[in-house]
Amino acid sequence: MNRDQIEGNIRNLKGRGRTALGAVTGRARPQVEGAYEQVAGVAQSTYGRIHAEAEGLHRDGRHFAEEARGRARSLRDDTVERSRALRDEASSRGDRYRREAGRQGRALVARAEDNRGTTLALVAAAAFGLGWLVSRGR
Repeated sequence: MNRDQIEGNIRNLKGRGRTALGAVTGRARPQVEGAYEQVAGVAQSTYGRIHAEAEGLHRDGRHFAEEARGRARSLRDDTVERSRALRDEASSRGDRYRREAGRQGRALVARAEDNRGTTLALVAAAAFGLGWLVSRGR
């Protein structure tokens, strides 16, 4: 309960007392002034209650925003970590494939060097076949 709520409730009670005193004494002015104080006290108390609720909502909103910010940072950090792991894995696989392709290429060159006659015959046959296909299309 804040100051406005307390003061408003006290003002409301004073107004009730004044209204009752005016009714007992039969005087209209204290009754009207008491009614005015009652209304003003209820309004002040209501203002205090609404103000307290607004502060609570503000505090809750700030807490929610801080929590969302923390979750966003966590997601960002997880994403960065995962992307680095994927990058490292892709780099590792690329290196492995490059080494394997180089090894197989060297093995193929060695086999072609060992079988020069067969390699020459295959290349000549492939060139003749390709030339024949291209010339037939004309």
